Amino acid sequence: MLVSSAPALAEDRWDQLDALIRRDPARRGLIESESGQLPLCLNHLRAAIDHLARFGKTVWLITGFYIPGAVPPAAETDGPPGTSLLAAALSALGMNVRILTDGGCAECVSFVAGQYELPCGTVIALPNDVEQVDQWVRDALRSEPSLSHVIAVERVGPARTVADFGRSAGGYRTEFVAQVPADHHGRCHNMRGVIIDEYTAPLHRVLELSAAARPGLRTIGVGDGGNELGMGAIPWHEVRSRLAGPAAPLIPCRIATDWTILAGVSNWGAQAIAAGCLARRGRHDLLEAWTADREEQRLKDLVQSGLAVDGVTRLYEPTVDGLPFLTYIQPWEGMRRLFLPK
Repeated sequence: MLVSSAPALAEDRWDQLDALIRRDPARRGLIESESGQLPLCLNHLRAAIDHLARFGKTVWLITGFYIPGAVPPAAETDGPPGTSLLAAALSALGMNVRILTDGGCAECVSFVAGQYELPCGTVIALPNDVEQVDQWVRDALRSEPSLSHVIAVERVGPARTVADFGRSAGGYRTEFVAQVPADHHGRCHNMRGVIIDEYTAPLHRVLELSAAARPGLRTIGVGDGGNELGMGAIPWHEVRSRLAGPAAPLIPCRIATDWTILAGVSNWGAQAIAAGCLARRGRHDLLEAWTADREEQRLKDLVQSGLAVDGVTRLYEPTVDGLPFLTYIQPWEGMRRLFLPK
């Protein structure tokens, strides 16, 4: 459904919405910097919401981050909940939505999609084979001519390679070569710098092939750590300089998106897009049902199902990125207060 004259939001509400998700409880550094560096990706959230709310028709969402170090291994609690809430919001606005993931995360993503009452068939698990993924994308593009947006939420992507540095990169290319061993180039990493290609389908190809085939298509990446799809829009040295620890040079993703949404927790970024689109289209009422209590119960049910763990602690507990629920839910409660009628 095309809506070109949606109601505008007050200027201060855009700033408040962005501020709600620009919190850095894990102190990763992409949002807040002790050295006083300028904020990254300012106004991307506003631009992404505006375009999606006005021109969204068919939307593919990509999510699922597998945690092989959990016992037993599982997907993480950051990503699928925010993605499914966003999918539910866009569906309510009349958009056709698909959620793409891979085999390791499929059960988790499907479970969460069911929690948000998304139709059967919404979730599609793609294989861990680049040729098969490419073929799926080509076939899907032919069958879905109305595809308008591809959105990645907390989905790991391949890291930088030497080829990503142009001639003007100069010293940054030299610094990259010195700090990043060749066997880490173009590989998917977790935040500990461990290569996880074995557990990660090449879903970045969905973004690359779709954008190349559809010049009018727009892409959005939501992340919190630098290793997610979309972070290629930020120069390697910027990400590397803000992150702490030995993994900092290894993990920055090379895949860029038109808009990159930085949040302290990726679920928050997806929630902000959902809340902003609903408000932009005058459907604030849809936020009424998504209370903090219901979100807490969904998270508890997800963990108790044995399908997801906290990505930081790697434990089966109802937390997200190491945050207790009362801390994790604060931005969402702020979004509901911001947009629900007083």
